[in-house]
Amino acid sequence: MDDDISGGRVTAVVRHLRHLAAAAPPGQAMPGVRQLCKDLGTSPVTVGRAVSELVAQGVLVSSPGRGTFVAPRRPRSAGDPSWQPVALPPARVDHADVAALDPATSATTTATPPIAGSASGEASAAGPATVVLSSGYLSADLQPRRALQAATARTARRSAVWAAAPSAGLPELRELFAAQVGLSAGDVLVTSGSQPALTSIFHTLATPGDAVAVENPTYPGALAALRAAGLRPVPVPTDSSGVRPDHLESVLERTGARLAYLQTHVSNPSGASLTLARREQVLAVAARRSALIIDDDWARHLSLGEPAPPSLVQDDVDGHVVHVSSLAKPVAPSLRVGFIAARGPVLARLQTARTSDELFTSRLLQEVAVELLTSPDWPRHLRHLSRELVVRRDHLLTLLARHWPATEAPLHRPTAGHHVWVPCPPGTTAQQVTAVARSVGVVVGDGSASYADEAPSQHVRLSFGACTEAEASAAVMRLAATLP
Repeated sequence: MDDDISGGRVTAVVRHLRHLAAAAPPGQAMPGVRQLCKDLGTSPVTVGRAVSELVAQGVLVSSPGRGTFVAPRRPRSAGDPSWQPVALPPARVDHADVAALDPATSATTTATPPIAGSASGEASAAGPATVVLSSGYLSADLQPRRALQAATARTARRSAVWAAAPSAGLPELRELFAAQVGLSAGDVLVTSGSQPALTSIFHTLATPGDAVAVENPTYPGALAALRAAGLRPVPVPTDSSGVRPDHLESVLERTGARLAYLQTHVSNPSGASLTLARREQVLAVAARRSALIIDDDWARHLSLGEPAPPSLVQDDVDGHVVHVSSLAKPVAPSLRVGFIAARGPVLARLQTARTSDELFTSRLLQEVAVELLTSPDWPRHLRHLSRELVVRRDHLLTLLARHWPATEAPLHRPTAGHHVWVPCPPGTTAQQVTAVARSVGVVVGDGSASYADEAPSQHVRLSFGACTEAEASAAVMRLAATLP
């Protein structure tokens, strides 16, 4: 090798010595100059320059006549960040309000009896996995992992997948998403899942301090995103047929809100679906009040034996609906690809916001999505998923009817999604039921997090799509034996 003591060769020796020092204890002797010259094919001058540089940096110490050694490591000071509140603005969202959204929260394991047919978790040293009935994602056995791996393998063979993508998304993926909701590709923006989409929408289409109408109960992640944007969620009463259009109009009139967040296909957590008559009424309210409806269609591919209704945005001719959907729910949590569908200046503003917020969605994930959605595996997966979810829904409802403590409110049978909204036993709160469930190795969704203000009723959310039938049986029996 030719020496280049002014640049690259010295840098290479420095890197080598730094690696050796990092792996050795303080005081460990380093190889001698002669050995380093032999190993690295360089000259004593280059080695000497590299050693001097590391001595100056405190990585090595040199002892004349003895050699070069790894320097003592100085403990890193913990510092004192207590000054930071002076620079920080008031927190808009408390960590406790979003903790349940973190997948790690559902991964807690406890020492619980083994469950045959477990699919939702793995055992830890403390014992078998807790039964997770709170997850917003499908259990591993319902995810099309083989099809997803095959799509990923086909995609990864193309070197172009590492290139940038258009900020609005790959044209072929926009076409596929547009077809799902009866629009054109030009009406679609690809996003990195639905949560970033909601964040962009709330930051772009409203001003901090604005009121936003939200169905009550609603998705806790939407409440968190609203508050993080400095917005004020105002609850709108719902019933088994979805949001009440008369109350929606009243809230829009009273607060001056120009934005409403709804889930018209099926509500998370309640499972209520907006009826055809109410869909028309909601669109009429939006037109009269010059309001925008943010329609979170998270369960578009999670219909339970019945075909999904047309998207609300498809029935909207004047641009009052902003549609949001994602592949993470019907496929797998880490396929973070979703989309926004809208028209007019709203779409233009959202595209500008998406570009400034994250430039573009991963091209690799977009191309994986295209591969999956255009393969024969996709319709097969949806058929299988619908059948399995129907079986698991009915199984959980049967268990609850037989073993759950009697309540005044009836159980709602959802026609899409994978959650059941379960009334708490009389005299108990959602937080109490959640704590009792944890104590017996069951994780349920605390319903109080789904309300924009005080909870008018006490419920927990049980996700039948997050577990096997065996796990659901074990969980309900444990709860039934523990709850009053």
